[in-house]
Amino acid sequence: MDHYSFWSLFPPLLAIILAIKTRQVFVSLLFGIWLGWVILSEGNFISGTTNTIQALVDVFKDPGNTRTIMFSSLVGALIAFIQRSGGVEGFVNRVYKFLDKLEQKKIGNSRKIVQIIAWLTGTAIFVESSINALTVGSVFRPIFDKLKIPREKLAYIADSISAPTCILIPLNAWGAYIMGLIAAQGFDNPLQILIGAFPLNFYPMLAMVMVVGVILTQKDFGPMKKAELRAKNEGKVIRDGATPLISSDVIALEKKNGVIARSRNMIIPIGVMVGMMPLMLIYTGWSEVENISSYAWYEQIISAIGKGSGSTSVLYSVLTSIVTGSVLYMSQKIFSFKETIDLIFKGISGLIPLALLMMLAFAIGNVCRELGTGVYVAELSKEWLSPNYVPVIVFIVASFIAFSTGTSWGTFAIMIAIGVPMAQALDANLYLTIAAALGGGVFGDHCSPISDTTIISSMASASDHIDHVKTQLPYALTAGAATALLYLILGYAFH
Repeated sequence: MDHYSFWSLFPPLLAIILAIKTRQVFVSLLFGIWLGWVILSEGNFISGTTNTIQALVDVFKDPGNTRTIMFSSLVGALIAFIQRSGGVEGFVNRVYKFLDKLEQKKIGNSRKIVQIIAWLTGTAIFVESSINALTVGSVFRPIFDKLKIPREKLAYIADSISAPTCILIPLNAWGAYIMGLIAAQGFDNPLQILIGAFPLNFYPMLAMVMVVGVILTQKDFGPMKKAELRAKNEGKVIRDGATPLISSDVIALEKKNGVIARSRNMIIPIGVMVGMMPLMLIYTGWSEVENISSYAWYEQIISAIGKGSGSTSVLYSVLTSIVTGSVLYMSQKIFSFKETIDLIFKGISGLIPLALLMMLAFAIGNVCRELGTGVYVAELSKEWLSPNYVPVIVFIVASFIAFSTGTSWGTFAIMIAIGVPMAQALDANLYLTIAAALGGGVFGDHCSPISDTTIISSMASASDHIDHVKTQLPYALTAGAATALLYLILGYAFH
């Protein structure tokens, strides 16, 4: 059996509903994982419980999972460094001087300008979605806090430009992965297919444009509007009773006494982390392309970036940044060697909750694969498809799979394998169908509370995770509904 029919839907849905209702995301995920293994154990509660414990241990059998959990924790050390060294304070002071100059010239509004700069920063970092969200969240959080912009808004901006940027500028592992999936369907030139589908991938475009629209018009709605009013009127960047996905001991770290606030103490380590990412992608992917004599040197570099390991590259980038920061601060005599080590461990300890959450997210993704959740949902859709509806149904099904499993890449693998043959058999537009599968994967992942990019965005912005999900959802659903309508219209127009 490839799937457990409708039973395969219960674990992810239970986890998501419980998380939103109770705000206890750890317990909710654990219950979802447990239910999944009880189903796989044919209703045996004892076997299901022991298998659940083993499944949590088995998360670390996958090197990619382990590296992701490691770099997510190590980012805490980097955040502690740049706070305690005075780098954040120096950077904030420099940004404020820039904003003061603009205000003196009567150019714009500080709140709008900072949010647009955050959006542009994320858009420029298209090499990897995790680095994208981490950089935007950690760099701009203190500035957003000073301007009384809610952390939910920062998490929304970081989340809405991470995966969409990476899929729209596919000179990275995303592009290589997608082309590999297209090639597996028998196409000789997957790049040509990807380029053809690019202008039809509406959701990432609408998601990014919507962020800019919300920033410029300041027309928030839903829970985000309440968050904005709370921040403006009460000065609270996070609601009372909220639990930021990072220890307050790390967020509240102040500049060490007697240290001069210098922006370079933040810019250099962050710059090293971002700059190392493409270099490490080339390094980890070089063995795949170095012997291809038909490639020119620049083609080898681009191909190596595409074939590089994203999790390995992020881990090495963060580690290099921490080493760089250590040397930088000790050379200025800001920290002694002992203080440096203590600060690293303090930062890591502050992100232990994130590491646990990532472990649980990976575990529920694994149990969903065992249950065949994605395969079941995709097979259901086949029974009521017609050529005109293929793109919109593929988008909706891909969205549901990504939302339920918390992975866009896993959704791409399922939906391209099903959507391409379906489009060919029913004579639907191939480019539109592939774009719908990709956009649906990003949309569902964007909405899902168990998605790694959603979790990382909450962590980097020090937002309550469920608050981030609830405030972002109306915006994502708006862009998703517009995208579905476009696919419905174009499904008729292109057939």
